[in-house]
Amino acid sequence: MLILALETSTELGSCALWRDGVVTERICPPGKSHSETLLPLVRELLGDAGVKVGQLDAIAFGVGPGAFTGLRVACGAAQGLAVATNRPLIPVTSLETMAALAATERVLALLDARMGEVYAGAYQLIDGAYVLHGDIRVSAPDAVMLPAEPGWTACGNAIAAYPALQERLTTAGMVMLADIMPTAAAVARLAAPPAVRGEGIDAALAAPLYIRDKVAKTVAERLSEGGRA
Repeated sequence: MLILALETSTELGSCALWRDGVVTERICPPGKSHSETLLPLVRELLGDAGVKVGQLDAIAFGVGPGAFTGLRVACGAAQGLAVATNRPLIPVTSLETMAALAATERVLALLDARMGEVYAGAYQLIDGAYVLHGDIRVSAPDAVMLPAEPGWTACGNAIAAYPALQERLTTAGMVMLADIMPTAAAVARLAAPPAVRGEGIDAALAAPLYIRDKVAKTVAERLSEGGRA
Protein backbone atom coordinates (compact mmCIF):
# COMPACT_ATOMS: atom_id res chain seq x y z
CA MET A 1 0.00 0.00 0.00
CA LEU A 2 1.18 3.51 -0.88
CA ILE A 3 0.12 6.60 1.09
CA LEU A 4 1.27 10.15 0.39
CA ALA A 5 1.17 12.49 3.40
CA LEU A 6 1.38 16.29 3.47
CA GLU A 7 1.96 18.49 6.56
CA THR A 8 2.23 22.30 6.45
CA SER A 9 0.42 23.42 9.61
CA THR A 10 3.59 25.08 10.97
CA GLU A 11 6.79 26.58 9.55
CA LEU A 12 8.14 23.01 9.42
CA GLY A 13 6.52 21.77 6.20
CA SER A 14 7.06 18.23 4.94
CA CYS A 15 5.77 15.41 2.78
CA ALA A 16 6.18 11.67 3.22
CA LEU A 17 5.55 8.40 1.42
CA TRP A 18 4.32 5.37 3.37
CA ARG A 19 5.05 2.12 1.53
CA ASP A 20 3.90 -0.96 3.41
CA GLY A 21 5.18 0.36 6.73
CA VAL A 22 8.37 2.01 5.48
CA VAL A 23 8.25 5.83 5.53
CA THR A 24 10.38 8.22 3.48
CA GLU A 25 10.13 11.93 4.29
CA ARG A 26 11.21 15.21 2.72
CA ILE A 27 11.38 18.56 4.55
CA CYS A 28 10.39 21.81 2.85
CA PRO A 29 13.40 24.12 2.46
CA PRO A 30 13.40 27.02 4.94
CA GLY A 31 12.98 30.62 3.87
CA LYS A 32 10.35 29.92 1.22
CA SER A 33 6.59 29.57 1.45
CA HIS A 34 5.09 26.09 1.52
CA SER A 35 2.99 27.04 -1.50
CA GLU A 36 6.23 27.32 -3.50
CA THR A 37 8.02 24.25 -2.22
CA LEU A 38 5.49 21.55 -1.31
CA LEU A 39 4.42 20.22 -4.72
CA PRO A 40 7.95 20.25 -6.21
CA LEU A 41 9.06 18.34 -3.11
CA VAL A 42 6.24 15.82 -3.63
CA ARG A 43 7.37 15.28 -7.23
CA GLU A 44 10.93 14.74 -6.03
CA LEU A 45 9.81 12.32 -3.30
CA LEU A 46 7.66 10.22 -5.64
CA GLY A 47 10.25 10.35 -8.42
CA ASP A 48 13.04 9.09 -6.18
CA ALA A 49 10.76 6.29 -4.99
CA GLY A 50 9.76 5.35 -8.53
CA VAL A 51 6.09 5.91 -7.71
CA LYS A 52 3.52 7.62 -9.95
CA VAL A 53 0.67 9.62 -8.47
CA GLY A 54 -1.84 7.20 -9.98
CA GLN A 55 -0.31 4.36 -7.96
CA LEU A 56 -1.18 5.93 -4.62
CA ASP A 57 -3.85 4.20 -2.54
CA ALA A 58 -4.65 7.21 -0.33
CA ILE A 59 -3.57 10.77 0.39
CA ALA A 60 -3.26 12.02 3.98
CA PHE A 61 -2.85 15.60 5.10
CA GLY A 62 -2.40 17.61 8.27
CA VAL A 63 -5.82 19.17 8.75
CA GLY A 64 -4.81 21.49 11.60
CA PRO A 65 -5.00 23.36 13.78
CA GLY A 66 -2.08 25.54 12.80
CA ALA A 67 -1.06 28.44 10.61
CA PHE A 68 -4.00 29.68 8.52
CA THR A 69 -2.11 29.86 5.21
CA GLY A 70 -0.20 26.65 5.82
CA LEU A 71 -3.36 24.65 6.46
CA ARG A 72 -4.81 25.81 3.15
CA VAL A 73 -1.65 24.74 1.29
CA ALA A 74 -1.74 21.13 2.49
CA CYS A 75 -5.51 20.85 2.16
CA GLY A 76 -5.56 22.36 -1.33
CA ALA A 77 -2.70 20.21 -2.57
CA ALA A 78 -4.26 17.07 -1.10
CA GLN A 79 -7.61 17.90 -2.69
CA GLY A 80 -6.05 18.46 -6.09
CA LEU A 81 -4.16 15.17 -5.97
CA ALA A 82 -7.22 13.29 -4.72
CA VAL A 83 -9.39 14.64 -7.54
CA ALA A 84 -6.74 13.79 -10.13
CA THR A 85 -6.34 10.23 -8.88
CA ASN A 86 -9.83 9.54 -7.52
CA ARG A 87 -8.28 8.48 -4.21
CA PRO A 88 -9.65 8.99 -0.68
CA LEU A 89 -8.34 11.68 1.63
CA ILE A 90 -7.42 11.01 5.25
CA PRO A 91 -7.25 14.12 7.49
CA VAL A 92 -5.02 13.90 10.58
CA THR A 93 -4.86 16.62 13.24
CA SER A 94 -1.55 18.27 14.00
CA LEU A 95 -1.93 17.69 17.74
CA GLU A 96 -2.50 13.96 17.28
CA THR A 97 0.70 13.70 15.26
CA MET A 98 2.52 15.42 18.11
CA ALA A 99 1.04 13.00 20.62
CA ALA A 100 2.17 10.07 18.49
CA LEU A 101 5.70 11.50 18.28
CA ALA A 102 5.80 11.93 22.06
CA ALA A 103 5.06 8.20 22.27
CA THR A 104 3.86 8.09 25.87
CA GLU A 105 0.52 6.91 27.23
CA ARG A 106 -0.80 10.35 28.18
CA VAL A 107 0.15 13.40 26.14
CA LEU A 108 -0.86 17.04 26.33
CA ALA A 109 -0.03 18.47 22.89
CA LEU A 110 0.65 22.22 22.93
CA LEU A 111 1.14 24.13 19.69
CA ASP A 112 1.91 27.84 19.50
CA ALA A 113 -1.19 29.46 17.96
CA ARG A 114 0.54 32.87 17.77
CA MET A 115 -1.28 36.02 18.90
CA GLY A 116 -0.42 35.03 22.48
CA GLU A 117 -2.47 31.82 22.39
CA VAL A 118 -1.98 28.06 22.47
CA TYR A 119 -3.70 25.15 20.74
CA ALA A 120 -4.06 22.33 23.26
CA GLY A 121 -5.33 18.77 23.12
CA ALA A 122 -5.07 15.92 25.65
CA TYR A 123 -4.55 12.44 24.20
CA GLN A 124 -4.43 9.01 25.77
CA LEU A 125 -3.10 5.86 24.12
CA ILE A 126 -5.92 3.32 24.02
CA ASP A 127 -5.66 0.03 22.09
CA GLY A 128 -2.77 1.38 20.05
CA ALA A 129 -4.44 4.67 19.02
CA TYR A 130 -4.29 8.16 20.49
CA VAL A 131 -7.77 9.19 21.62
CA LEU A 132 -8.61 12.85 22.21
CA HIS A 133 -10.08 13.60 25.65
CA GLY A 134 -12.48 16.53 25.44
CA ASP A 135 -11.92 19.07 22.67
CA ILE A 136 -9.02 20.77 20.99
CA ARG A 137 -9.00 24.26 22.47
CA VAL A 138 -7.30 27.58 21.84
CA SER A 139 -6.61 29.80 24.84
CA ALA A 140 -4.11 32.06 26.53
CA PRO A 141 -1.13 30.23 28.11
CA ASP A 142 -2.43 30.84 31.63
CA ALA A 143 -5.83 29.41 30.69
CA VAL A 144 -4.65 26.11 29.16
CA MET A 145 -6.46 23.30 30.95
CA LEU A 146 -3.95 20.91 32.52
CA PRO A 147 -4.94 17.31 33.28
CA ALA A 148 -5.61 16.70 36.95
CA GLU A 149 -4.15 13.18 36.95
CA PRO A 150 -0.40 12.50 37.23
CA GLY A 151 1.67 10.82 34.55
CA TRP A 152 1.15 13.23 31.65
CA THR A 153 3.79 14.39 29.15
CA ALA A 154 3.55 17.84 27.59
CA CYS A 155 4.95 18.40 24.11
CA GLY A 156 5.15 21.09 21.46
CA ASN A 157 6.67 24.46 20.66
CA ALA A 158 4.23 26.39 22.87
CA ILE A 159 6.27 25.24 25.88
CA ALA A 160 9.31 27.28 24.87
CA ALA A 161 7.22 30.09 23.37
CA TYR A 162 5.42 30.90 26.63
CA PRO A 163 7.51 30.82 29.82
CA ALA A 164 4.38 31.22 31.96
CA LEU A 165 2.99 28.00 30.49
CA GLN A 166 6.29 26.21 31.02
CA GLU A 167 6.24 27.28 34.67
CA ARG A 168 2.73 25.88 35.08
CA LEU A 169 3.79 22.58 33.53
CA THR A 170 6.84 22.41 35.80
CA THR A 171 4.68 23.06 38.87
CA ALA A 172 2.34 20.28 37.73
CA GLY A 173 5.30 17.89 37.55
CA MET A 174 4.87 17.17 33.85
CA VAL A 175 7.63 15.83 31.62
CA MET A 176 8.21 18.31 28.77
CA LEU A 177 9.24 17.60 25.15
CA ALA A 178 9.40 21.10 23.70
CA ASP A 179 10.98 20.21 20.35
CA ILE A 180 8.15 18.03 19.03
CA MET A 181 6.35 19.42 15.98
CA PRO A 182 3.89 17.93 13.45
CA THR A 183 5.56 15.99 10.63
CA ALA A 184 4.33 14.33 7.46
CA ALA A 185 5.97 11.06 8.52
CA ALA A 186 3.78 10.99 11.65
CA VAL A 187 0.72 11.88 9.55
CA ALA A 188 1.49 8.96 7.24
CA ARG A 189 1.82 6.48 10.09
CA LEU A 190 -1.44 7.62 11.69
CA ALA A 191 -3.24 7.51 8.35
CA ALA A 192 -2.11 3.96 7.56
CA PRO A 193 -4.63 2.03 9.72
CA PRO A 194 -7.73 3.83 8.33
CA ALA A 195 -6.28 3.60 4.81
CA VAL A 196 -5.85 -0.16 5.18
CA ARG A 197 -9.47 -0.37 6.33
CA GLY A 198 -10.54 1.49 3.20
CA GLU A 199 -11.65 4.59 5.09
CA GLY A 200 -11.29 8.21 4.02
CA ILE A 201 -13.30 11.19 2.82
CA ASP A 202 -14.16 12.58 -0.58
CA ALA A 203 -11.97 15.46 -1.76
CA ALA A 204 -14.99 17.78 -1.81
CA LEU A 205 -15.41 17.35 1.95
CA ALA A 206 -11.86 18.27 2.93
CA ALA A 207 -11.46 21.48 4.92
CA PRO A 208 -8.82 22.85 7.31
CA LEU A 209 -9.47 22.66 11.05
CA TYR A 210 -9.02 26.26 12.15
CA ILE A 211 -10.40 26.06 15.75
CA ARG A 212 -10.65 29.83 15.80
CA ASP A 213 -12.09 32.11 13.14
CA LYS A 214 -9.87 35.02 14.07
CA VAL A 215 -6.55 34.63 12.28
CA ALA A 216 -4.97 38.07 12.72
CA LYS A 217 -5.12 40.99 15.11
CA THR A 218 -6.55 44.27 13.93
CA VAL A 219 -4.38 47.34 13.49
CA ALA A 220 -5.95 48.89 16.61
CA GLU A 221 -5.16 45.75 18.66
CA ARG A 222 -1.54 45.69 17.53
CA LEU A 223 -1.09 49.39 18.26
CA SER A 224 -2.65 49.07 21.71
CA GLU A 225 -0.05 46.41 22.54
CA GLY A 226 2.82 48.60 21.42
CA GLY A 227 3.19 46.97 18.01
CA ARG A 228 3.23 48.47 14.56
CA ALA A 229 0.31 48.91 12.16
